Amino acid sequence: MLSYAAITPARNEAENLARLAACLTAQTQLPAAWLIVDNGSTDGTDEVAEELARRHDWIRVLAVPGARTAARGGPIVRAFAAGAAELADAASDILVKLDADLTLGPDYFHELVGAFAADARLGIASGICHELEEGAWRPLYGTRSHVWGACRAYRRECLREVAPLEERQGWDEIDALKAQLRGWRVGTIFDLPFYHHRPEGERDGARTRWADQGDTAHYMGYRASYLLLRALFQARSDPRALALMWGYGRAAARRAPRLADREARAYLREQQRLRVLSLRAREALGRAP
Repeated sequence: MLSYAAITPARNEAENLARLAACLTAQTQLPAAWLIVDNGSTDGTDEVAEELARRHDWIRVLAVPGARTAARGGPIVRAFAAGAAELADAASDILVKLDADLTLGPDYFHELVGAFAADARLGIASGICHELEEGAWRPLYGTRSHVWGACRAYRRECLREVAPLEERQGWDEIDALKAQLRGWRVGTIFDLPFYHHRPEGERDGARTRWADQGDTAHYMGYRASYLLLRALFQARSDPRALALMWGYGRAAARRAPRLADREARAYLREQQRLRVLSLRAREALGRAP
């Protein structure tokens, strides 16, 4: 059996850390190490983390500078990178970026590590994210071998090949593109659920979240036609998703920078051609094979 270590970038997560710790200590396969990276908390997160470290010798704490306010992308990636450097010598085959606002079943990591053991070319993987909607936990599906950033596991060799990660929103799509171009398989394990207790974008506001995703789509080199169809598809359940096009157009108008890796941009656009749109739609609905 392979081993794993987990890194949790944490900013003002005092309440969530205790709940996540209960899940990790109950795992049938414990991590070789769990590193909590405090990046600018003001709510006592560091005290909660230090108390956990006193109770368990496999829990460690690292403090890094944080932004003045909570931000998506960059601060999280920098905290994870600092954690990965701190655990460079840890005896683990898999490194997991694990958000504080999650819960997992006791066999989650046993099953996840087993998937890596069964497939030597599996480079990045996660279970499937569930969020609470109208009192019921419902799975969230993505497209193009989507792997959830909130609970993202890397084979160490793969992480070395795709590093450094982009310090911006969209990092968890770009690394998957780079991994696939290098021959790694990436994807979701659909019968392995984890539960996200803070809906995506809750800290930012829904319209801001969609506009930011549009900006990210421009950076990554999305086809404008594909993004329009995506916005219309998402707007069926959330009309604010039309802000995707606003964010994309705003970035294009100011000639915002694009992802420097042209090969990754070309690979992404290939996945957005007209002939594969029906497959992308089935993936988003959870109906693809």
